[in-house]
Amino acid sequence: MTVDPSAEILRLRATVRDLLALSTTPEAWVGREPPAIAADLADLLIGSLELDFAFVRLRVPTGCQVVEVTRGNSWKAFPEWLQEHLAVFGQISRKEIVTNVSGVEESCCGIVIPIGVNSERGLVAVASGRPEFPNQIDQQLFSVAANNAATAFQNAFLIKELRSAQEALRANDQELRKARDELEIKVAERTSELRKSEKELRDAIDTIPALVWSALPDGSNTYANKRFVEYLGLSAEHSAGSRWHALIHPDDLERHASKWMEAVATGKRHENESRYRRSDGQYRWHLDRGMPLRDEDGNIVRWYGVTTDIEDRKRAEDTIREQETELRQMLDFTPQLVGVFGPSGERLYANHILLDYLGTTLDEWRQTPGNFFSSQSFIHPDDRERAARTYSDSARSAGSAYDLELRVRKEDGSYRWFLVRYNPVRDDEGQVMRWFAACTDIDDRKRAEDRLRSENVALREEIDKASMFEEIVGTSPVLQAMLSRISKVAPSDSTVLITGETGTGKELVARAIHRRSDRVSRPFVSVNCSAIPRDLIASELFGHEKGAFTGATQQRLGRFELANGGTLFLDEVGELPVETQIALLRVLQEHEFERVGGSRRIRADVRVIAATNRDLQAAISAASFRSDLFYRLNVFPIEIPSLRERREDIPLLVEYFIDRYAQKAGKNIRRVNKKTLELFQSYPWPGNIRELQNVIERSVILCETEIFSIDECWLPKQPSPTEPKNQMELPGRLLAQEKEMIEAALKESGGRIFGPTGAAAKLGIPRSTLESKIKSLRINKNRFRSIPGT
Repeated sequence: MTVDPSAEILRLRATVRDLLALSTTPEAWVGREPPAIAADLADLLIGSLELDFAFVRLRVPTGCQVVEVTRGNSWKAFPEWLQEHLAVFGQISRKEIVTNVSGVEESCCGIVIPIGVNSERGLVAVASGRPEFPNQIDQQLFSVAANNAATAFQNAFLIKELRSAQEALRANDQELRKARDELEIKVAERTSELRKSEKELRDAIDTIPALVWSALPDGSNTYANKRFVEYLGLSAEHSAGSRWHALIHPDDLERHASKWMEAVATGKRHENESRYRRSDGQYRWHLDRGMPLRDEDGNIVRWYGVTTDIEDRKRAEDTIREQETELRQMLDFTPQLVGVFGPSGERLYANHILLDYLGTTLDEWRQTPGNFFSSQSFIHPDDRERAARTYSDSARSAGSAYDLELRVRKEDGSYRWFLVRYNPVRDDEGQVMRWFAACTDIDDRKRAEDRLRSENVALREEIDKASMFEEIVGTSPVLQAMLSRISKVAPSDSTVLITGETGTGKELVARAIHRRSDRVSRPFVSVNCSAIPRDLIASELFGHEKGAFTGATQQRLGRFELANGGTLFLDEVGELPVETQIALLRVLQEHEFERVGGSRRIRADVRVIAATNRDLQAAISAASFRSDLFYRLNVFPIEIPSLRERREDIPLLVEYFIDRYAQKAGKNIRRVNKKTLELFQSYPWPGNIRELQNVIERSVILCETEIFSIDECWLPKQPSPTEPKNQMELPGRLLAQEKEMIEAALKESGGRIFGPTGAAAKLGIPRSTLESKIKSLRINKNRFRSIPGT
């Protein structure tokens, strides 16, 4: 079969056009599915190359998907061969030409073109019955077409992916634009909030009552708040740098600059006091405080500080300093030896008088060993042990104030007596912070006491020789018997119970016992149990602690403590309330007691002498007095005789009292009227010696001659010997006289019972006794009151 060359040329030209068109086909394939693209490619190959059979296998570039398409069935042998070949080998690694597979002359020939290495991109197989198929041109055209088609197939997918990526980028760009817009809105809102916060912070800094500033790491100022600028009278520009330092007082500038630069160099906290010139030209004291701000590496990035006005504080300090100087001068020139000590006795300060007296300096005095004055250098050897013991006892008793008499050595080696008073100063928690000791010179007083003591000894010897007991005057047998009992019991420490009528001199007997005992050099403390309110008698006897009851603003020592080592006289002991009787019984038994409101047991070295005009046996029967206390008190009973029982002593007593009151009144009374003396001896004296004493004192005041006499109306008229002496009539008269005397006393006192001007004091009897008699005699005391409610 002969081929027309011209027709062949035309066919080739058409094929080239189709192949050129094939290169533009991917634009149309974009967006289509892979099977459709492979079918279009197979149809294009058959139509453009005039083929009878076409097989296309393509791999999708984005995955492992394989697409196969077959077109034409004119030659069945070639497709079967192709399928078997692919089944055995799985791929075709090179171009193969298959001719006359079936052995028939009219059979077609085929060609297999792999795409990519080992057909990794796919393959194309075609067959045609044209003569001389496939010639060299067909093979080249077919290879170009297959590769171009595969490339176009791949490009179509790449374009699709590119467009998808572009659309994704467009979507991302929109989202980014939206996010950027939202971020810009948030940034704007945050910026507004920060500006608002900054304004509020700046307003706060400008408003606070202090001068606020900041500085760079080199120390130059970068900011000053509004108050700082207004205070200095500068503009914000002039306050920058270090120009504002010119407003510091010239006397403080060098010190301020030195401390500030030292802080800048070391990075330590800055603090300094300087005077700043205010806008009106006045200088005021200020306190500068600066703190460094550091970064994570510890480097200073900024200084921040506050300058506070302390003018008032500085003035107060100057005032306090002046007052302190003045007080120190007053203390130095106080005519006492004054020392200040720490809570453990360490020496802190001594005034000039003390240092001059000791002949030492303050440093030497501080280095002297020993607490307070208990050093071996200054204290008399005989007083050292007592001083140390007294200080130790005081320290153990919670730091209570105390006094001490001792001899202190002078610079010239001589010793003088001083009364040392130690007073503690406590903090808010009650702990001792300081001890103040003031020493008063009592050397002259001590010498006078020694002289008086010597004179008293001589006088007592004279009194003893005259068998007289001080103011106990008389020579009657009953009195001498009582004085004998006093002489025997006085040297012992036995408890004494003195009984007798009111006005017989029970306290005189108690003092006589004390003066003739070994406790004569110690105190004699007297307590009238009927004159103290019932709710205060325990505090009076045993003392109380601070805050023990309402009104107890400070610690108070009781009578037992005051009488320590001496004698305590309990007058009218029968008037003690029952609860106080129990406490008194404990002291008599155990010689220990506790202050009211306290828990510390205090040892009592006290001799107790009690006295009463009541019938204690009757009180025991009435359950108003404890029998066990009675037996504790009634160790050595002494009954004082009434004046009626010792009438022979009346002339001696009259002379004694006239002499005493005449000297006081400056009168000269030489003798006593005989009738007056007879009247004195015939009167029963229900008030005993106190009544006799009062009558004589009254008469001496009114007496205008050298002869002592009294007005008979002052003494109730006694019955004459001729009058009948009815035993039942006498008690009634005595009660009437007693009632008359009580009413007269109530009238004089305006109805008042107790107190210095009360009826009890005028009659010389206890308040309780008077009230009992008013009740028994049925006297209406209210009718004598001159002022309602008294």
